[in-house]
Amino acid sequence: MFRRLMVALCALSMGGALPMQLGAQQPQDLVRQLNRSGPRFGVTWLGGSIADTLRSRHNIDVAPVVTQFGWQFERQFASLEGGPVALNEVIFLIGGLEQGVFLPSLTWLVGVRTPGQFEFGVGPNLTPAGVALAFSTGMTFRAGALAVPVNVAIVPSRYGVRSSIVTGFNVYR
Repeated sequence: MFRRLMVALCALSMGGALPMQLGAQQPQDLVRQLNRSGPRFGVTWLGGSIADTLRSRHNIDVAPVVTQFGWQFERQFASLEGGPVALNEVIFLIGGLEQGVFLPSLTWLVGVRTPGQFEFGVGPNLTPAGVALAFSTGMTFRAGALAVPVNVAIVPSRYGVRSSIVTGFNVYR
C-alpha cells in the first residue's frame, strides 16, 4: 500500500495522471484459465419455414422439434479474482438423430460469465439451413464436482427462428 501511495504521489507531483488506480487489480493478478469443455444435449424448435427449407434444399425431412447432442469447447480469455470472465466457446451439435437425420450445427460464441455464474454470448452459427447469428444466455449450477450449464439460444435467420435449450456437464474447477 505504501509503495502504491508513493507512486501516486510521484505521478501527481510530475503533473501526470495516475498510472493505475489505487487498489485496482493488475494484469499479474489474473487467475489461471479454466477449461469448461464437455458434452451437451438438448432440444431445438425450428420455427418459420426452416423445416420446409431443409426439405426443399437438402431433401432432409425433419419435424419442427429435434434433439441435440454434441460437445462444447470452452476457454476463458482471462479473469480477475471475483470479476467477470471473458469466454470463447465453440459448440458442435448433431440434431435429429431421434428421427434418423443428421443435422450438424457449428456455433462460435464470444461472451461473458459473471461471478454469479450468469452468462451470455453472441456469435455465428452454421447449419444446413444456412448461416445466422446466435444469441445465448444461461446459468451454470454446481452439483458436487460437476458444473452443469443450462443455456437458452435464439438463432434468427431469414427462414425463421431456431430456439434451443441445451445442458450438459464438465468438471467444476
